[in-house]
Amino acid sequence: MIAKTYQTSKGTIHYWVGNKIDGMKTTLVFLPGLTADHRLFDKQIKYFEDKYNVFVWDAPGHALSWPFELTFSLMDKAGWLDEILMLEEIHRPVIIGQSMGGYVGQAYAQLFPDKLAGFISIDSAPLQRKYVTAAELWLLKRMEPVYRHFPWKLLLKLGTTGVAVSAYGRALMRDMMIAYSGDQERYAKLAGHGFRILAEAMEADLPYRIGCPALLLCGEKDQAGSCIRYNKAWHKNTGIRLVWIKGAGHNSNTDEPDAVNALIERFVRDIS
Repeated sequence: MIAKTYQTSKGTIHYWVGNKIDGMKTTLVFLPGLTADHRLFDKQIKYFEDKYNVFVWDAPGHALSWPFELTFSLMDKAGWLDEILMLEEIHRPVIIGQSMGGYVGQAYAQLFPDKLAGFISIDSAPLQRKYVTAAELWLLKRMEPVYRHFPWKLLLKLGTTGVAVSAYGRALMRDMMIAYSGDQERYAKLAGHGFRILAEAMEADLPYRIGCPALLLCGEKDQAGSCIRYNKAWHKNTGIRLVWIKGAGHNSNTDEPDAVNALIERFVRDIS
């Protein structure tokens, strides 16, 4: 993988692409969730980098993509993603977003409805306003002080055991969170900002229609918020195929990478 950067008016985004973008191959764009970084998809990159074009980033404000002004919207993130993809001459990508990454993918579909070849949601949820309650939106916009005042050691424990069930998944998430040790204020601002722009995107009440082939993946043991409830409703209302990942938590691609990789590969093969 080749490490690259993209300069925006609010900071520098770090991202990685395969050694050479082959215009004849499908490009898989991996988008990690909130407070996670590009390492979240290590098992996927290793499996797919010799089969397809691959792309992954540290989302704005995360890991190497810091410092970054936390004054952007979810649509800004989707817009920057498109600018990077155009720079790399990546056309008709398959966006694979985990949690917050799935929301970025839906924002991308709203802004650029004809550019996506496919969309895979991993333990994410629908962005439409109708799926969330007023109370949930109220809470999303007020998470920063919760993270700021929560005891760090307990937050670190809950942040790892709450999103993964496998030893690998938990160790990886812990490593990603450890980067914020000694700077809980930054972690709180990053998480709080992420949840706030998510709520604002939902309140915008846009269609967020997925007009390309799509697939929903969700861990059977996902305990993050109401992810299981949201995915059931998402599938019921849209007919998008939903696959439950047996024995996996919220980061199902780290808990059961072989199962998730097989589903991604089958999806890409079917739409090619």
